[in-house]
Amino acid sequence: MASAPADGRAGIDAALVKRLIAAQFPRWSDLAVIPVEVDGWDNRTYRLGDDMTVRLPTAAGYVPAVAKENHWLPRLAPALPVTVPVVLATGVPGEGYPFPWSVRGWVPGRTADPDHIDDLSQFAISVAEFLRALQRCDTADGPLAGAHSFYRGAPPAHYDEETRRCLAELDGRVDTARAAAVWEAALAAQHSGEPVWFHGDIASGNLLVADGKLTAVIDFGTCGVGDPACDLVIAWTMFSGDSRRAFRDAVDLDDGTWARARGWALWKALLTLAGCGDGDRERAAVNQRVIDEVLADHDSTG
Repeated sequence: MASAPADGRAGIDAALVKRLIAAQFPRWSDLAVIPVEVDGWDNRTYRLGDDMTVRLPTAAGYVPAVAKENHWLPRLAPALPVTVPVVLATGVPGEGYPFPWSVRGWVPGRTADPDHIDDLSQFAISVAEFLRALQRCDTADGPLAGAHSFYRGAPPAHYDEETRRCLAELDGRVDTARAAAVWEAALAAQHSGEPVWFHGDIASGNLLVADGKLTAVIDFGTCGVGDPACDLVIAWTMFSGDSRRAFRDAVDLDDGTWARARGWALWKALLTLAGCGDGDRERAAVNQRVIDEVLADHDSTG
């Protein structure tokens, strides 16, 4: 038996998936196992035959998402306007792999790149409509925001110390006075509404398109019940100008929620930028742009 992966990602490969399938779901053992073209960090995903995928957490911190998604996706799906993953089976630790894992139906589509989208403003409205439908779902017994969601859905104050450290590290690379004002505004705008369902990672890689339109939303690993502000970060990471305005109008949330959303976007961009080395110029430029967009948006809308 192989030893458990040491770093949470090492050792997760197609050969391991083949062994897990053969041992636990032998009816699928003859199917091909192929890495997906666009993979995530929290989980590794492999295509299983033509119609299924295998999804494996890469570290212990991502394990709670397995049971959460398995339980809640079937309950949320009927109320949502686009396709979400269908869980077909749940695997257990084995073959040297230490975590539970899942088999899901294959969700067709391409990740949401603006080059694949006919009308970005209409796409932004479709994303907003998905979020509004998710927010209308029954929250009874839903998982309240916390460690399982990496505090998405909780107040951004959870990341206050980290944000201020990043501001200090990036002094001279970003306008830290303006950035601090955005962060203070996010902390001051406390959520006072009823808790609602949030996805937790509304990003281009988790939105699938076909024929230029939104057709599916995947990766509900950070979902939960709480403040929906974290789901608005895409306003600055993907949208701008007309598409951002269309998204904001369609999602129809108050100014305080947008202030917290700017805080979420700023925290992540600062953290990523602070971690970029000399070889990460492209990633640094992307996050610098997000910071600039957030600061400009705060200046113009407050």
